[in-house]
Amino acid sequence: MNSLAKLAASSALATGDLDYHLMRAAMVLIFALFGYQKWFDYEAQVLIPFISNGPFIFWLEPAFGVHGASYFLGVSEWLFGALLLAGFWNRTLGILGAIGSTGTFVMTVTIIPFIPNGWAAVGFPAMAINNAFLLKDVVLLAASLYLLKQDIIRLARATAA
Repeated sequence: MNSLAKLAASSALATGDLDYHLMRAAMVLIFALFGYQKWFDYEAQVLIPFISNGPFIFWLEPAFGVHGASYFLGVSEWLFGALLLAGFWNRTLGILGAIGSTGTFVMTVTIIPFIPNGWAAVGFPAMAINNAFLLKDVVLLAASLYLLKQDIIRLARATAA
């Protein structure tokens, strides 16, 4: 087992930037697809309970209406996805995208305690579908923080050199 671990540790997978590039590409794809959905009525309607119960985004629907709130989120997601994409070439833009991405998922994760009927009839920690849907955002928040950290480190190294 030790020789297998040593072999794996010296491979391109462990020594290269594959994880970083795959994480960035995955987040770009997610923001592209999530943003695209926001332009359709079915998605705007599904978002109503999430938006109205989000401690940071509750104001979107009164300010912009149901569809306007959905469009606002879609444009934001496309903007952060574009900045993350640009981060392949420009660390500063990547940092801005990762900050936006982190903010996005902080906002969605904080909906979990407030969503009506978020917990199954048996109670916490058994989740109903709304909270189960939002739980993926915990992983996306971690991915956003990973990209933010990596871009800050890489930019600091590049400016120090």
